[in-house]
Amino acid sequence: MLATLLPPASPVVAEDTFEVSVVMPCLNEARTVGVCVRKALDSLRRLGVEGEVVIADNGSTDGSQDIARAHGARVVPASRRGYGSALQAGIEGARGTFIIMGDADDSYDFTNLEPFIQRLRQGDELVMGNRFKGGIAPGAMPWHHRYIGNPILTGVLNLFFHTPIGDAHCGLRGFRKDSYQKLHLTTPGMEFASEMVVKASLHRQKISEVATTLKPDGRDRPPHLRSFRDGWRHLRFLMLMCPFWLYLVPAAPLMISGLFLMTWLTAGPRQVGAVTVDVHTMMLGGLWLVLGYQIVWMWAFARIHGWISGLLPVKTFSPQAFDIVNLERGLIAGVSVTTIGVGILGWLAWHWHGTNLGPLDVTLTLRPAIWGFVLTIVGMQTIFGSFFLSMLGMTEQARTVREQAGQ
Repeated sequence: MLATLLPPASPVVAEDTFEVSVVMPCLNEARTVGVCVRKALDSLRRLGVEGEVVIADNGSTDGSQDIARAHGARVVPASRRGYGSALQAGIEGARGTFIIMGDADDSYDFTNLEPFIQRLRQGDELVMGNRFKGGIAPGAMPWHHRYIGNPILTGVLNLFFHTPIGDAHCGLRGFRKDSYQKLHLTTPGMEFASEMVVKASLHRQKISEVATTLKPDGRDRPPHLRSFRDGWRHLRFLMLMCPFWLYLVPAAPLMISGLFLMTWLTAGPRQVGAVTVDVHTMMLGGLWLVLGYQIVWMWAFARIHGWISGLLPVKTFSPQAFDIVNLERGLIAGVSVTTIGVGILGWLAWHWHGTNLGPLDVTLTLRPAIWGFVLTIVGMQTIFGSFFLSMLGMTEQARTVREQAGQ
């Protein structure tokens, strides 16, 4: 049964003319789903908004579906388990231009949907609720969520993706359905909430916040949320979606400090106050330089994979990179560096031969040996990394994306 939310005297509208669909994921929420549906219906009716309530059922066994229908909602089954999967099914089945999503546990305020609708009508594409601005009732949010988990994850999100969000994990939010469809969200679990904000930011969609409230849920069982497991899933997703912070940020200090130590100690031991640093520290610098350089290649692979696979929007990567860093240039650079490294090692072998293959003077030979090893490794990484980048650029997905980007 389709619930149309109109003023009593208004005629029933066609199925494709809803302005707002309120979508709620549901898994055994018999105690609260009816209350949530009624509140959402009353709110839309009071505002004179044409809309519907959609319950995305994730396999409830407590009769939640019948309760939702009895209160005027339309039930959409979600066969794949998970919070994100349920929402994807519900949003796909929704018929509104605007979608407002929220949990069916009676913790969110469905009686005050007007701020979300106003912002959407003004052109915003994603409107987040902010529970810290609206008010969190005692007992509604565990202290470690309120003061540790949510602030940390929200801070990481804002740092990585420059989003104007103060409460990144508020489950009550609104968005345009056509804007949502451009994001191609796929995560099945709780990280769906982060994926929505991340991809909306990467697609340069207009994001805003409105105040909302949170109260203790009406469940008689523990929530589906698992703090540490789901917190890690959110953090992992944020890192995977931001190759710059995951790879380049640690790679840069490794490479800079490693190159500095190697160059600084090439001429001999150095005295820093009462501390003497010598070839062992130079070897540490070589290790840092090699690690940093390897991580840079991992960044390049991750960026291009995200670009050609659709994980990252086309605009986050320039296809011209394949023209600038092509196989031939990579081979020239790699062979040149490898030649220098092998040349240094060859000089050491010649010097060793000059001593009748006897012991070498470490003070004279270890420093050039370190440079030879490091340059040979870096050169070979460049050669084979260039081949792999070129293979990525040859895929059908890469050609398709380059055509879409006008290359």
